[in-house]
Amino acid sequence: MSDRLIFMATRNDATVAGADALVDAAAALGIRRIGFKDVGLDRTGLAALHARIKAAGAESVLEMVSLDPAAEAAAARLAVDLGVDLLLGGRHPDAVLPVIAGHGLRYMPFAGAVSGHPSMLSGSDDEIVADAARLAAMDGVSGVDLLAWRRPGDAAGLIAKVVAAIGPKPVIVAGSIDSPAAVAAVVAAGAAGF
Repeated sequence: MSDRLIFMATRNDATVAGADALVDAAAALGIRRIGFKDVGLDRTGLAALHARIKAAGAESVLEMVSLDPAAEAAAARLAVDLGVDLLLGGRHPDAVLPVIAGHGLRYMPFAGAVSGHPSMLSGSDDEIVADAARLAAMDGVSGVDLLAWRRPGDAAGLIAKVVAAIGPKPVIVAGSIDSPAAVAAVVAAGAAGF
């Protein structure tokens, strides 16, 4: 299961001060995917944090929390400039894809209607599954980021439906996975990461 875990040096959808110590602790535990948000630290701090993740031999993950096209394009530019391996989140692939084209980074936008900070998911299962399928069909989209536990309803059931709809592209489940039962449900539903 540890290959599915993405350790995020964040709290309340922002990168935390002192994230470097968290990266060191995660790397010492053998966690191979370590991430941060595009907010919480300035660009210099994010660059230093990214360098620390890469120096630890981990895959770097940046999750965008801003949900407007200009902010997403700026976060995508940051990801390219830093050399991030995986870019998660956002809702505007038309703004992001031209920025990341040709840079070898994987991109997985949020599926479904997402709003607020911390980000919340809304919509029916059918609407979210249809949106995930639409996104996954786009050239340059590697999979989807799903906030399954940040909406009312059957989170595990939603994950399984999205996994079935977009396979073989991966589903990363983000947000509020806060118990062993939730972790087990994510794994059982077939998510590629959380």
